Amino acid sequence: MHLSHYLDGGDPIRCCVIGAGGFGRSFVVHARHLATVDARIVLDLDPDLAAKALTDAGIEPRLIRHCRTPAEARRAWDDGNWIVGDRLEAVIELPLDVVIEATGHPEAGARHAALAIEAGHHVALVTKEADSVVGPGLAAMARKQGCVISPVDGDQPALAIGLISWAETVGLEILAAGKSSEYDFVFDPTMETMTSNGRCVAVPGFGERWDLPAGLDNQGHHQWLADRSRIAGALPQHAVPDLCEMSIVANATGLLPDRPALHYPIARLNEIAELFVPVADGGLLTRTPALEVFHCLRRPDEFSLAGGVFVVVRGHDRASWQMLAEKGHLVSRRGDSAMLPLPRHLLGLEAATTLLEMVRRGVPSGVAQPRPHVDLIAMAEADLAEGTTLTAHGHHHSIDQVSSALVPASALGDDAPLPYYLAANRVLMRSVRAGEPIRVRDVAIDQSSYLWKLRQTQDALFFAPAMSTSNMSASNMSASSMPSGTESSIFKPSIPDANENPR
Repeated sequence: MHLSHYLDGGDPIRCCVIGAGGFGRSFVVHARHLATVDARIVLDLDPDLAAKALTDAGIEPRLIRHCRTPAEARRAWDDGNWIVGDRLEAVIELPLDVVIEATGHPEAGARHAALAIEAGHHVALVTKEADSVVGPGLAAMARKQGCVISPVDGDQPALAIGLISWAETVGLEILAAGKSSEYDFVFDPTMETMTSNGRCVAVPGFGERWDLPAGLDNQGHHQWLADRSRIAGALPQHAVPDLCEMSIVANATGLLPDRPALHYPIARLNEIAELFVPVADGGLLTRTPALEVFHCLRRPDEFSLAGGVFVVVRGHDRASWQMLAEKGHLVSRRGDSAMLPLPRHLLGLEAATTLLEMVRRGVPSGVAQPRPHVDLIAMAEADLAEGTTLTAHGHHHSIDQVSSALVPASALGDDAPLPYYLAANRVLMRSVRAGEPIRVRDVAIDQSSYLWKLRQTQDALFFAPAMSTSNMSASNMSASSMPSGTESSIFKPSIPDANENPR
């Protein structure tokens, strides 16, 4: 795809970046190399961190103004200075084109996105935690305001959505789509160790499970992968952010996971086209197309997918795919499926394409109107006592002893499983047993929460017929209960709504 037309004239896109962490900082620093972008505003709870992002980009400290009020921000803007602060309200009235929400905080992300849309600004929503709860509702709000909200190129959801749409456009039958996990599983056969995310553990006997045998059936593949998982059991093998990103892809494309917690194999790149195919072909999938995540298994000297994205497609013409296999494409040994990878996610370094699409074409890098196909819900990994605070912490805002699952989306009645990032930082009003979902009735909900109110609005928009049938209000909606287990698939092949076009 040729993109240089974006460089043909036009004023620079005026951006406000909220969140000076990894993504935000990488964008601010890289923006100095982009004639198409003007990133003069950086906000963060720590304004000094925002200022450091600008000085790292080469801005002289004397040109950076800490603005606490709209009046201060207007003076700094008119004087051509760079602006830092900790409140979006101080800069919201400036002539911005795009607000880039990259805090990673679900409540703050939802609030900032709503405020920006209400002010008539486009929103690049990096904060997937908010997107997983209220993304479709925010998109509907943006369309009503004549704005665009979008996931962002540089992060996996937008890249996966783009790769899926490319495969569909060129007529490829998709069997699976998804991403590799954030950190590879790097096996040292000499030392019999496995390293992931800076942690190295002994994996004696793993070499015996290195080469996936040809001709295994579904059960054989499951056993081989279970052995790998057991031997590498000292390393974390499930991460909430991976499922969070797949929820955004599901709501944009209509593709669903094969099972709520995904298969998540530890697998080499040349095995993916063998594994993410239907059970009838010896693979893992009971439904296709399916969303999946895998841990990229490799030796230190082998190629990494770099946390990138992929599709697995059906090879209908054996001769064509044999020719492609000879050119190095990752075609299965059966010759009837292939993995097509996009081995990158460059964070803020490639976000400009999303900004250009939104401002100059009026379209997102995702879809104009995602729909709530799935919810990312909170599952108790251990017995949780009444009074427990579900504190979200760390870079990925994970909750101790709480895992996640992807289930069919529903309106949030008392019995409905609670979205993971709506559970974050709330107090349990009753105990929850291990293996059970945390439900709406189990937590104390702050009715003033932006995230909660936006979700109520989203539910009213997308689940209105169900609400009318049950004669429930938007604040007290019924929803089908979710099975306590997450191993077997609860997704059934569905007939699309005649009024729905998820792609």
